Amino acid sequence: MAETATPAVYDTPPPASTRRERRGWYMYDWANSAFQSTVITVFLGPFITTVAELASGCELGADTCDGYVYPLGIRVAAGSYYPYLISLSVFLTVFVLPVIGAIADRSAHKKRLLGGAAFTGAGATIGMIFVTGDRYLLGGALFLIANISFGAALVVYNSFLPQLGGPDERDGISSRGWALGYLGGGLLLAFNLVAVTLFSEDDNPQRTLDLARWSIVSAGVWWAVFTLVPLRWLRERPSAAAALARQGNVLTDGFRQLGRTLREIKAYPLTLFFLLAFLVYNDGIQTVITLASQYGTEELRLGQSTLITTILLVQFLAFGGALGLGALARRIGARKTVLISLVLWTGVIIGVFRLPAEAPVPFMVLGAAIGLVLGGSQALSRSLFSQLIPAGKEGEYFGFYEISDKGTSWLGPLAFGLVFQLTASYRVGLVSLLVFFVVGFLLLAAVPIRRAIVAAGNTPPRVL
Repeated sequence: MAETATPAVYDTPPPASTRRERRGWYMYDWANSAFQSTVITVFLGPFITTVAELASGCELGADTCDGYVYPLGIRVAAGSYYPYLISLSVFLTVFVLPVIGAIADRSAHKKRLLGGAAFTGAGATIGMIFVTGDRYLLGGALFLIANISFGAALVVYNSFLPQLGGPDERDGISSRGWALGYLGGGLLLAFNLVAVTLFSEDDNPQRTLDLARWSIVSAGVWWAVFTLVPLRWLRERPSAAAALARQGNVLTDGFRQLGRTLREIKAYPLTLFFLLAFLVYNDGIQTVITLASQYGTEELRLGQSTLITTILLVQFLAFGGALGLGALARRIGARKTVLISLVLWTGVIIGVFRLPAEAPVPFMVLGAAIGLVLGGSQALSRSLFSQLIPAGKEGEYFGFYEISDKGTSWLGPLAFGLVFQLTASYRVGLVSLLVFFVVGFLLLAAVPIRRAIVAAGNTPPRVL
């Protein structure tokens, strides 16, 4: 049965925002995406693994290495050190991000929180300049600080979205932010990949390691410098909860408020249902992003140049894809657009399964398809969720959202790994990810979005 456009009479008008303020908000996506593209996607994993191998006694440039390191006395294979760091950072963010969100909601100085988290993460990233020789413990500690700070800053940043525009404007605002993020992250990544290609030497692995280190540091500098723009252009928009918090301690009150929200969140079951749908399909998206290079190398036997070209193709096409799907959402609604993107994701998975080995052109074509649906599906999911948040609790709810975004992305890799272990086939393992897109599609299609928005006390947009 079609949902009726019943307005929520108790909703408050959206606050007015200036074009300058919105541009400032977009620029934080431009600033932080360098960390995601240059550090997480390309350079940090191989860099930290190589440093751990050096600490285990392996020679630089060795083809294989069975050495071990002993962080805190625990015996860890050097090749497993970085994946374990990711798991640890995920575990810690589950506890940190909702608390940061609760504090943001009760703070009259959200820009300070954004700047504090961003500069802490950028500083830790720049600190990688000191990770030389066998300093794998220092590298691991800096990564944990940077990655947790990255998530914390995103929670505060996303909490500004509902305050920057009304229900009919947020899809466009979110899409432009994602688009600029992919463009900025792609530009720095392109610069770093060109530098590595020009200055690396096949017979000098130390030069390659140094270039990777400086590429990581450049992302920290980029992140810090461009964060100055949103800190200058955004306006503080304290909520009613922030006004009440002036009489108490923001930190302790934030913990208390989080406890109350956890008890009261069951009053918004439709918001939770959407979060579950997002958790499922976004896990599939994150897994494809994470495992694409491994699949291209191990199963399709593609060269490094093909993988680099495809990564850049995805980055820059995601810019246009985010804007294109944002424009489509204005015509047919955000939820329908996300559902269409999930159908396209399913087609991408089937297409990748059928790719021939040692054929770079078809692989790059599929990479282009990923780029076109990637940014839009993520941007519109963010704007949809912003409609489902009770007023004054944006930070807390986006804290839970960021956990779903990053803290549960182990499900897809686990499914992929188990299927590969049973079948010894990367192709079959990849097909196992179809369940995330199919189930996510069905769950999202079952959410009565208009009713969910009204239940949260908000006014639905004209087109859903």
